[in-house]
Amino acid sequence: MSEKERDLYSSEELLGNVCSPRKGLDTGENEHFIRLWHEISFCNVCIDNNDHSRKWFPYNKGGDFRRWYGNREYLINWLHDGRDIKARLNWKTKKPTIRNADFYYQEGYSWTTVSSGGFSARYSPRGALFDNGGCTLFADERLAVFGGFINSKVMSRFLEFLSPTLNFQPGDISKALFPKVFMDLPCNSEGCVEISKSDWDSYETSWDFTELPLLKAEYHEPTIRETYQRLRVHWREMTRGMQCLEEENNRIFIEAYGLQDELTPEVPLSEITLTCNPYYRYGGDKSEEELEERLLLDTIKEYISYAVGCMFGRYSLDKKGLVFAGGDFDPSLYKTFPADENNIIPILADDYFSDDIVTRFIDFVRITFGQTTLEENLEFIANTLGRRAKETARDTIRRYFLNDFYKDHVQTYKKRPVYWLFTSSGRGKAFNALVYLHRYQPDTVAILRTDYLHRLQDALEVEKQHLQRIINDEAGSRSARKAAKELTRLDKQILELKKYEELVHHYADMRIPLDLDDGVKVNYAKLDELLAKI
Repeated sequence: MSEKERDLYSSEELLGNVCSPRKGLDTGENEHFIRLWHEISFCNVCIDNNDHSRKWFPYNKGGDFRRWYGNREYLINWLHDGRDIKARLNWKTKKPTIRNADFYYQEGYSWTTVSSGGFSARYSPRGALFDNGGCTLFADERLAVFGGFINSKVMSRFLEFLSPTLNFQPGDISKALFPKVFMDLPCNSEGCVEISKSDWDSYETSWDFTELPLLKAEYHEPTIRETYQRLRVHWREMTRGMQCLEEENNRIFIEAYGLQDELTPEVPLSEITLTCNPYYRYGGDKSEEELEERLLLDTIKEYISYAVGCMFGRYSLDKKGLVFAGGDFDPSLYKTFPADENNIIPILADDYFSDDIVTRFIDFVRITFGQTTLEENLEFIANTLGRRAKETARDTIRRYFLNDFYKDHVQTYKKRPVYWLFTSSGRGKAFNALVYLHRYQPDTVAILRTDYLHRLQDALEVEKQHLQRIINDEAGSRSARKAAKELTRLDKQILELKKYEELVHHYADMRIPLDLDDGVKVNYAKLDELLAKI
């Protein structure tokens, strides 16, 4: 500490005297009572604190280094004021531990208690509970000023000596110097929260997601390339705007504390915590070119993911936001781009079915960007995904769906996917089909078996007969040798399908129901042998 900093503390005016940093509850059994928000039926979620008859409520658990807004990913079972949790009280373990219940549902600023990335706090609107990993600061008035302060460089400096470890406890936060007169300081935190919230809600991992940025009318151009370029300009402006606001916020508090000789207000781009900012999102020592390539690739993958969501009816081109995640499915909400009728979308090496995922994706590109530029847009998508020599654009897109889409989906949804990949899992990848968890029914596996697996088996048998005729009719020719090689591959696929069909038949007969409240991990295990491994 400098002499100036020591002198400031002589006032003994501490942050904890004018606001309330608090530790939250501990369920003792998070796997039983906590869910990622996308796992369960959204019909049973209360986001805004208006319907306490629902079961699931927002729950702040901390999360990655991010300032101002975000990391709103978890829900807690707090039906009947946490009746199920409280009923599990174990006097030996003292779990669950219900702390500071008077602060539940209040707005505040939440932070990650244990963080290797430094201290950062996020505005939490009314309606959330919080745990001991997502402690929260509350205030009766001027919450915005406290939010601006704890996200400032002055607070980071205080924490260097108040909490020099990776652990930021409410007691540490309370000991930061905060003269009461500073409550009247002008503050930019509302603007920072607004930008950060807009950024957070631009991705489908937010429950307030409304519209894919690439499809917003204000950026729309005939091609995806041109649209992305306009969007990228907007993202740069957002990032620079946030940087200016944060630096002004720092300046306000540095001058108020008289620490101009100790601190500077500048914030590097790598600490502007917006997902649209590649310097923060990817970090490290990547070059400008590498950062831009990665951001473009992820933006195209997000477009593809949104397209798949529209195929299943999770989203709709006719309505903003989350359209279906539990409840009664209404096909009339999907006029521009109809949702798949039976909730099964095949991903195969060839388009054997009319609702083949590549066929449907191409249709989505045509509807969202027009027929005139369709081929140009497909070329752009394929080149961004990483096109191989002699591949057509459609081949590259199909290869992405076959090999990488599900891995990306599982990563995006933190190993709790909402689209499940039914796969024969052999090296030949003979059969793959996606099913949307929230539209799953006990007869879904039976429909998959009869309408897709059997029909594929029939198609491959016809193909086998065709190859056999070439071998017999053109014996010794180049065509016959090529057909023989293809027949060997086909026979392996047919055998793989036969084994998988027997397994699917067994599960189809069981008509297994799922309970979304149990979460993905429990439900996935019920069909584990049929699904891709996570």
